[in-house]
Amino acid sequence: MRERVKTAYGDAVPDTPDPIAEAHRQWSARWPEHADHMAAVTSVMRAQQLLLGRIEAVLKPYGLTFAAYEALRLLAFTRTGTLPMGKMGVRLMVHPASVTNVIGRLERRGLVGRGPSPDDRRVVLATITPAGRELAEEATVALNESGFGIADVPAAQAADITTALRPVRTSAGDLP
Repeated sequence: MRERVKTAYGDAVPDTPDPIAEAHRQWSARWPEHADHMAAVTSVMRAQQLLLGRIEAVLKPYGLTFAAYEALRLLAFTRTGTLPMGKMGVRLMVHPASVTNVIGRLERRGLVGRGPSPDDRRVVLATITPAGRELAEEATVALNESGFGIADVPAAQAADITTALRPVRTSAGDLP
């Protein structure tokens, strides 16, 4: 059995060839017209797993998941600290049930409040509390200091990644 080396973030780096490259080789032999698409999707999915692990490790001391952090940060960015729950789902690009669950957990911790809109009682508003705002700021400092898990990737390359993924998002209907 080969040993696995750990990076500073705890990611396991196997002392073996790249499994995605091997999958690409296998696909190329069987379905060559699909090999590049398979490898691209598999690479994105693996990168997402690795980055989420790194981000969650940075946020763990604050008792936050990335989803909870995003909700707090979104509320902290608003002028009033308040947003309708439905609008939060759209801006966070998640299902409304996910927003409800995250806001419920944050509410139990006293980091957000929830209540009906004074203008339309059918609309539920989430409002960040001072404790939530303070925690969002502390967690943001930690994430910025960690380089969002990719501090060793130059900023220009990070921008290139965003640009390269835009057609994927467009193809999936995420963008107009």
